[in-house]
Amino acid sequence: MKINFLGLIMAMLISSTVAFGQVKDRWQQAINYEMEIDMDVETHRFEGEQKVEYTNNSPDQLDKVFYHLYFNAFQPNSMMDVRSRTIKDPDRRVGDRISKLDEEGIGYQKIKSLKQNGKAVDFEVVGTILEVDLNQPIKSGETVTFEMEFEAQVPEQIRRTGRDNEEGISYSMAQWYPKMSEYDYQGWHSNPYIGREFHGIWGDFDVKITIDKDYILGGTGYVQNPEEVGHGYQKEGTDGGKGKKGKLTWHFKAPQVIDFMWAADPDYKHVKAQVPNGPELHFLYQENDKTKENWEQLPEYTIKAFEYMNKTFGEYPYEQYSVIQGGDGGMEYPMSTLITGERSLGSLVGVTVHEMFHSWYQGVLASNESLYEWMDEGFTSFGAAETMNAIMEQGQENPQSGNYRGYLALAESGYEEPMSTHADHYVTNFAYGRAAYSKGATFLGQLRYIIGEDVFYPAMRTYFNEWKFKHPNDNDFIRVMEKASGLELDWFKEYWVYSTKQIDYGIKSVIENEDQTFVTLEKIGKMPMPLEVSVTYKDGSSELIYIPLRIMRGEKSFDDNANIKTLADWPWVFPTYTFELAQSASNIESMIIDEKQGMADVDRENNSFDSEKHLKATFDK
Repeated sequence: MKINFLGLIMAMLISSTVAFGQVKDRWQQAINYEMEIDMDVETHRFEGEQKVEYTNNSPDQLDKVFYHLYFNAFQPNSMMDVRSRTIKDPDRRVGDRISKLDEEGIGYQKIKSLKQNGKAVDFEVVGTILEVDLNQPIKSGETVTFEMEFEAQVPEQIRRTGRDNEEGISYSMAQWYPKMSEYDYQGWHSNPYIGREFHGIWGDFDVKITIDKDYILGGTGYVQNPEEVGHGYQKEGTDGGKGKKGKLTWHFKAPQVIDFMWAADPDYKHVKAQVPNGPELHFLYQENDKTKENWEQLPEYTIKAFEYMNKTFGEYPYEQYSVIQGGDGGMEYPMSTLITGERSLGSLVGVTVHEMFHSWYQGVLASNESLYEWMDEGFTSFGAAETMNAIMEQGQENPQSGNYRGYLALAESGYEEPMSTHADHYVTNFAYGRAAYSKGATFLGQLRYIIGEDVFYPAMRTYFNEWKFKHPNDNDFIRVMEKASGLELDWFKEYWVYSTKQIDYGIKSVIENEDQTFVTLEKIGKMPMPLEVSVTYKDGSSELIYIPLRIMRGEKSFDDNANIKTLADWPWVFPTYTFELAQSASNIESMIIDEKQGMADVDRENNSFDSEKHLKATFDK
């Protein structure tokens, strides 16, 4: 017997590579932070000490590490400043404001010392990135300790982080500490900060913040010394303690989170509420004529939102969530959010629900926001629209209609870029925002249309449960949907994510021949989709004509009671598709492609059959 040894060896190599790759792609780095800072509220500066235990779970040896120093972006001539002053449509909150900051208004993070396993290492600050040359490489599976001394100045509130925002909140402390960059199967993600998205390592945070005793704090994590700090964190009937020399140390712990945010103000009112079988909610805000009435109602709606979100999209895994007035709009953080608070009730509930929903897709699933910003912002926008429709009793048949309109405006604008574009590299803020939010949400709306609601929602919960704490990418998501639906969906992902091709179908002709009617549909846009054509007859009867795509390798299931006629698959290269109706065209009351408007068709004018118009044109011929 002859043996092809070369073929055998190649087969073994391929087999081992595939098996190794399946494991290799799913590892996660691990990190634990211990930090202590001492804040001077007069100068807005603080001294800090940081101890990090970093575990290299990758199969690679690491010769360098990188930290983010986000505060450094708030200096004249930083990349964020130049980007804002040169982009076609700057964020109005930023504009040229960074360029005008003086020495007391800028932000910075300065590294005074850094040691690896007790020995000093060489490092260089390059804008918002700290580049560290290691004394010894970090081997696969090895845990090392980094000890750092640093100082920082909190910038004036411009974007996300800072002091003294427009509503008078003293400190919105986001991106305030040197944060280790993420290293994953795609390598290091040490992106300079220009004001867009983030990526982080899950870890445990142990944080002590010493600040003037009059300040009330809230944020990520659980307060460890509630009896000492008081301000509503201690048990009822007890008073908080007083710190030494006019200061108080707040001690927080946060397990398995990708970031840590805190906020502080001497005038915060602290209200708590409990989600049944869910987290304890904390609300911190300045009570005044602009906030009192609406913030008093906010807990009730927030509880309803959590109940709906847990039931529909998966269980929130932490025991606490905080809604905090601060920042410059709305921004998500683990276990918490910063939102501006002087809003109408609808706006206040809406921004709270949106930022809360990030806890699912940014906080727990944590796809790389810079590469897959639409998997966070878009999925969040989709979920928030569904939630608001339920808890505010809006009664919308398609709660995604607003997101669809946002996407269609992008598609018609001439500025659209593929959603696969890295968040930092969109040419305009408009294209980035509409792609990440509107088109990302519409992605899920289109998917629901393709696979059906009965499959879609359980699959969304499966996705959350299977991929939480694992940084899923777009393929991980679509594979969950394929398994749930039994359909091939790679075509959909590739068209919607990697191209700007559009959906546009129309009714080309309706031709009557004795008692038969031949309907020809036309694929005008470049993106294929399965079609649902609703036909209503003058005798009151109706039917739904369903035309799957051949590349789906299957079809959507419908309610057994529905009058559905499933036709042969439409091969996507065919520009037209003709089918026959049993009744004459003169008996048709109406015929509409996608009557429920689940499909993001860019031109609906050609989706309907006008019997008088079409029949006249036919008879004229």
